[in-house]
Amino acid sequence: MQCSWKAVLLLALASIAIQYTAIRTFTAKSFHSCPIPNPMNCSVSQDTDAADRLCDESPTFSYNLSRKTHVLILATTRSGSSFVGQLFNQHFDVFYLFEPLYHVQYTLIPKLTQSKSTTDRRVMLGASRDLLRSLYDCDLYFLENYIKPQPVNHTTDRLFRRGASKALCSPPVCEALGGVDLHLEEGDCVKKCGTLNLTLATESCREHGHVAIKTVRVPEVSDLRALVEDPRLNLKVIQLVRDPRGILASRSETFRDTYRLWRIWDGTGRKPYNLDVTQLTTVCDDFWNSVSTGLNRPPWLKGKYMLVRYEDLARNPMKKTEEIYDFLGIPMDSNVERWIQNNTRGDRSSSKHKYGTVRNSAATAEKWRFRLSYEIVAFTQHACQQVLAQLGYKTAGSEEELKNLSISLVEERDFLPFS
Repeated sequence: MQCSWKAVLLLALASIAIQYTAIRTFTAKSFHSCPIPNPMNCSVSQDTDAADRLCDESPTFSYNLSRKTHVLILATTRSGSSFVGQLFNQHFDVFYLFEPLYHVQYTLIPKLTQSKSTTDRRVMLGASRDLLRSLYDCDLYFLENYIKPQPVNHTTDRLFRRGASKALCSPPVCEALGGVDLHLEEGDCVKKCGTLNLTLATESCREHGHVAIKTVRVPEVSDLRALVEDPRLNLKVIQLVRDPRGILASRSETFRDTYRLWRIWDGTGRKPYNLDVTQLTTVCDDFWNSVSTGLNRPPWLKGKYMLVRYEDLARNPMKKTEEIYDFLGIPMDSNVERWIQNNTRGDRSSSKHKYGTVRNSAATAEKWRFRLSYEIVAFTQHACQQVLAQLGYKTAGSEEELKNLSISLVEERDFLPFS
């Protein structure tokens, strides 16, 4: 018997309603691939029952079923990102990865440096987004496309800064160390754990409740829009910023060859004619563009973006960390609290290498005032005046003012998360 046109129309409308409901809800729960009643068959109730039975038996396609929180620390080099990364690395339920995009950069653009153009840096963005999506899904095998030499039997000894991740230095990934101590040195992990088994690392990732990744290789938050809007993820972005004067001072000290001309200017008082000013202005431009996007509060960033100044974190590490975890909706555990207490009160000798995180955090944040000549500070203030004002960093009008004002160079600001 043929169905009437009214029955066909009702079934079609029901089909549209079902699909619309699925699209609206599949980001919060599993999406079931279920058959729609056949409009050429009049036995609607019979088809509905059959559909229910088939739906019960059909496979379930997971769209972030566990609702893991995926965290991306968006930063630039020498802005305090290693310190912020440790605030997640120490959490017992967070699987943390340190700069996995390093491998994308050195495969696609091996000679990329901080002074390269924005166009050069963006060559790797598509590949970076694909890798981040896979890593948040705990597919660490995707990294093998960028690790050189390519891993054999899913094992490698070439993962960049493997020892910076507690999860990669503890069971089930590494049985040699057992429970990882708060003060484990990176070199100890590499020596005692041996090669990294990516299969075990994948299992460890899946056992953790959340995944956090730090990167200094994504210029702006707008570059992450495709990931933020991906319904398979629950991505939240922590954008870390720092006073550009502090970044320049730290880079000049850490990357002495790359910033040699800045050091010559600082030491002689004469600005080299061939000074690469983009080593400074690129940072300020990226900050300005990215922070402007975040503070304009576009709908796609709602509940997904938090701006953090390194200086605020350095002055009140416990309070600021609690605010970060509150934004993420993740309880802060005692391991994180203990790490903060042990790693923000050190002296100059406490940090053993340039990427160390044991230090007097408040003193470190303002040490640039005594490292840079006033001529370079004044140049930086002029070149970056927009972003300095945007982020609440005061300028110094003289060398005496620079040395004496200390923490008052940072205005009190509440950059509340966009909820």
